[in-house]
Amino acid sequence: MVVVGCLTRLTHSGLSITDWSFMGSFPPLTDEAWQERFEKYQESPEFQKINYSMSLQEFKPIFLWEYIHRMIGRLMMYIFAIGFVYFIVRKKITRNMWPKLVLLFFMGAMQAVIGWWMVYSGLQNKPAVSHYRLATHLLSAFTLFAFTFWFALSLIYPKEENTENNEGSKLKTPIITFFSILIIQIAFGAFTAGYVEGDAAKTRPGHIFNTWPKMGEEWLPEQVYMKPTMFQNIFENASGIQFTHRTLAILLVIIMGIVWYKSNKLKLNKQQYFGVSLLIYGLTFQFILGVYTLLYQVPVILGALHQTGAFFLFAASIYLIYHTFSKPIK
Repeated sequence: MVVVGCLTRLTHSGLSITDWSFMGSFPPLTDEAWQERFEKYQESPEFQKINYSMSLQEFKPIFLWEYIHRMIGRLMMYIFAIGFVYFIVRKKITRNMWPKLVLLFFMGAMQAVIGWWMVYSGLQNKPAVSHYRLATHLLSAFTLFAFTFWFALSLIYPKEENTENNEGSKLKTPIITFFSILIIQIAFGAFTAGYVEGDAAKTRPGHIFNTWPKMGEEWLPEQVYMKPTMFQNIFENASGIQFTHRTLAILLVIIMGIVWYKSNKLKLNKQQYFGVSLLIYGLTFQFILGVYTLLYQVPVILGALHQTGAFFLFAASIYLIYHTFSKPIK
């Protein structure tokens, strides 16, 4: 779902379906049905201001990306609902699972609502979604996954089984610091990928200063701080957003170095050791991938891989946090 969502954004397909109610099981199959969908798209600001020369044949691929994205959402709903009924019948759901499952259902429903709230912002006067709403949609998806993954880990690794010494608890501070900054970095990744709200030029931060390690010929070009306030430069200035995204990446590498250094002095259990290893290799891959994505001006394949890398880095962090904070029975 996250990968297809990324591809939907990178192929500029997110505004191709202009109504919330379109959730049919089959895409348009006849020429008349395709023409009907295309005519609805022609009423949107994106078509009228940007894609006014687009043909029906050019419309079909972007429609299908958004259609697939919505259908995966529907599939996830079916999997949850069918599984929920199945385990109720089998009496496998314990009393303490009920609050978690209800919350999980609510979070899944809210993700769909947030998705439409995001798309709606691009169907009004401006032919682009708000970068704040884009980041909210991405972070809500990651939050939904985090809760689901944590729930799964609690079933796979119940605390009663964690009988080894928990020296890994000494890594709590750097790991939580890493995870907190990673969340901010993911938000700025969404900002970098979207059109900046408040920027008159409607610039995608990932498509400027496509050099490394300097931004153009300078380490800190004046475009980074050209707006009157720090808030605007960090959140509503394309150059400032990219600078922040670069800086946070370096900060994550430094903190990961601290985790690696400290972990070598501790006796970790196998889950903690595996979690630290995942973070080291995952962050190394993600950092290199991020540089190449920037240098090649965010091609679709590299952009999708970069967001997927962030997803797995996020998952590895949750895995390590779970096993670091786990309190074994003495």
